[in-house]
Amino acid sequence: MARLELIDLSKRYGEHAVVKGVTLDVAEGEFLVLLGPSGCGKTTTLRMIAGFVEPSGGTARIGGIDVTYLPPWRRNTGMVFQSYALFPHMTVMENVAFGLEMRKLPKGEIAARAREALRLVRLDAFAERLPRQLSGGQQQRVALARALAIRPAVLLLDEPLSNLDAKLREEVRIEIRELQRQLGLTTIMVTHDQEEALTVADRLVVMADGEIRQIGTQRDLYERPADRFVAGFVGRSIFLDGRIVEPGIFESAGGLRLHSASHVPPGPATLALRPERLSLEPERSLDNRLPGRVEFVSYLGAVLEAHVRLSPADRVVVQLPNRAGSAPSVGDEVEVGWSREAGLVFAGQERTGAVEERT
Repeated sequence: MARLELIDLSKRYGEHAVVKGVTLDVAEGEFLVLLGPSGCGKTTTLRMIAGFVEPSGGTARIGGIDVTYLPPWRRNTGMVFQSYALFPHMTVMENVAFGLEMRKLPKGEIAARAREALRLVRLDAFAERLPRQLSGGQQQRVALARALAIRPAVLLLDEPLSNLDAKLREEVRIEIRELQRQLGLTTIMVTHDQEEALTVADRLVVMADGEIRQIGTQRDLYERPADRFVAGFVGRSIFLDGRIVEPGIFESAGGLRLHSASHVPPGPATLALRPERLSLEPERSLDNRLPGRVEFVSYLGAVLEAHVRLSPADRVVVQLPNRAGSAPSVGDEVEVGWSREAGLVFAGQERTGAVEERT
């Protein structure tokens, strides 16, 4: 394992800047996830770390060594691709051994390290099979074993679970995380799936338009998003447009006057609300208590979501535990409440490209 440093790393294609001055410091043994929508620059950043894309500027260091312009095979990084990239005519053992053979290691060492890598991913019994004889999850674990066999200083994962079904994706991501902890590998993973990122990361890096918007733990990004984009991308937020009319008072587009703990100065603003922080029939002590009408109810198994109209211009979503006899019905007149600390206020009302829910 090794420390990874990116200093003002950038990539341009002609006049188009794909990555704009990314700076990161990844500790030895840390699991860092680059999270963001398609086209945000996260995969290009990963490929610059791997050496598959040459930077337009900046520096990349692995273990204190400048690798910015070194070819991939001189960087000691292991890469796991979204498409597995296995050789279909080679057995599982031959696929795992391929990187070791390219390094011209002794045959005995190649065999021992390949077997050990397969044992780590629990596929040693499948060594003589061809990739087409394996499931998607097994093929991805072969690709992981191939990356681990070279004993990389940094492990790079490019959307490694996106081709798997939901249940298998959950199983494999837990396996990857447990294996990473067991080996103490410095690991960088790229994904657009926030649940996947929240499950495995030590820290998250949220990217948009080629830039880093925020770096932090899951709790940092969820509880204290730096801007509207992060609030809309990490977790789920409902946005009410309006303005701060005086310190601590937000007035929505529909004329609702709401209490907020924010210190945003007067002017146009957006209030972000997490559905699980809202309640129906709230306690009288809550700062914000408003009458509304249920317009739609979503049944999601363990939870229910009530879409409640508060004004012609304002609607919120309230997430509720699914308990017998507790489900609201369309048309019910209800009261919605939340504390002033539950709402996050961001200055301005510009759209950011995040997946947003608005009234």
